[in-house]
Amino acid sequence: MTQGVTVNVSEYLREAAAHNPDGIALVEHRADRRELSWRQFDDAADAVARGLSARGLVAGQRVAVVMANRIDLPIAYYGILRGGMVAVPINPRSTTREIDRMLADSKARVVLCDEAGVAQVREAVTSDHQISVIVDGTDPLAGETSFDTFLADASGADPAAPPDAEALAVVLYTSGTSGKPRGAMLTHRALIANTEQIARLDPPAVTSEDVCLGLLPMFHIYGLNCVLGQAVKQGARVLLVDGFDPGGLLERISAEGVTNVPLAPPVVAAWAGRDDLRDKLATVTMILSGASALDPDLADTFLASSGKHIEQGYGLTETAPVIAVTMGSKRGADGGPKAGSVGRPLPGIDIRIVESGGEDASPGDPAEIWVRGDNVFSGYWPDGVDGPRSDGWYPTGDIGYLDEDGDLTLVDRLRELVIVSGFNVYPFEVEDVIAEVPGVAQVAVVGLPDEETGEAVVAFVVPEAAGADEQRLLEAVEAHCRTRLARFKQPRRVVIVQGLPQSANGKVAKGRLRSLARSETLGLDAT
Repeated sequence: MTQGVTVNVSEYLREAAAHNPDGIALVEHRADRRELSWRQFDDAADAVARGLSARGLVAGQRVAVVMANRIDLPIAYYGILRGGMVAVPINPRSTTREIDRMLADSKARVVLCDEAGVAQVREAVTSDHQISVIVDGTDPLAGETSFDTFLADASGADPAAPPDAEALAVVLYTSGTSGKPRGAMLTHRALIANTEQIARLDPPAVTSEDVCLGLLPMFHIYGLNCVLGQAVKQGARVLLVDGFDPGGLLERISAEGVTNVPLAPPVVAAWAGRDDLRDKLATVTMILSGASALDPDLADTFLASSGKHIEQGYGLTETAPVIAVTMGSKRGADGGPKAGSVGRPLPGIDIRIVESGGEDASPGDPAEIWVRGDNVFSGYWPDGVDGPRSDGWYPTGDIGYLDEDGDLTLVDRLRELVIVSGFNVYPFEVEDVIAEVPGVAQVAVVGLPDEETGEAVVAFVVPEAAGADEQRLLEAVEAHCRTRLARFKQPRRVVIVQGLPQSANGKVAKGRLRSLARSETLGLDAT
């Protein structure tokens, strides 16, 4: 271990409770405002560990957590890890079929769920009586246990998790935009490493004095380890929020004195330009955007209306998650992050920009990003396939380049690269050109198989105004592309749609776009 003596993620909670037992750790607003001290948080995690042990679970067995952001989610998560078991966080708004597949694939023995996902969980486990169901926020049915009863009935000695940093801690199912989701295996070592790497930033990303916004879903690695994990490490308070109400959330941020705001670009888009933004974010000292690329123009609009720069980060589920951040990188002329950059690698993380032949790319040339560090995952569940190479390097599948300052700029996903007649077409190039056309609100570009050229470029365009003249906009896009793009980069087809499908973390779901584009009707009007 290079990052210290911590070998189980739950030790951070124990340390926070010892340091500040009566300090407020977690806050939520549901029917009423609820808060939990560090001592109460730690004691409840102990109860979860005892309760799972009493049900016969032992170290290494999987426990699914199908919950929205609420206080009981961190309690369950840290209790599972403290008992040496493996947490399997699942989006509570997944379909029954998706939940059934992840429960079966992970071979979970227990599932903890709340009202957001209980209906789908119940449907998924009807044919499998080997899974115990513990419900939170709603009444249990026959054969189920309420979360409160589960905690109250927990007795006996605390289970002792084996002190092994290489033990599996979490199986997190990736979004699967190009196929079925796969479970990324993250050990305690990987999670601890990234927590410590973030903690070494100067200036720090989080301090014990912070009140952190817990809006990002904690079934996603960004919310789970970058937000919750870092807050627990630093002893910072977390305001847990389920669902996004732009105005209501701003009121809550102001009322709770939130200082640290991690978010995703859709939140930035919803807030940018509001007249009350500067006032409502008066207590905020740090804003960090991740999960997907932030448009520089949107960042500028947000700065103008809030007076605050947005830092950016880049990471993957497979890297637990953060690889690079703009904090500590060279600043732009206005004192904010360099436009378009996601910053420099965290301390302890190495990156390479690698051409298809395996050689390093020249500075400024885009190629695949490779990463190496203690934070890298151990491959995909259950047997560790497609993990890091034997030399520790993990090819991310992302395309980017390093500038003269050593800062990283993202270009595209390798799997989204479109190869037309043997020539590479990066979707972002085409998207940037189409976005220049007046009347275009959003655009996404994908590639589809083509008998003549191997692949062809297809562009999906969302008009700015409802009821816009679609034919005129279509002709304007095609004419602009003819003047600004090489022939092989020009879209074979431009489709006007009313919206673009998005994943839970705000990314355009290009896998769904490809599937829809293969259908004759496209079916996007109601998206």
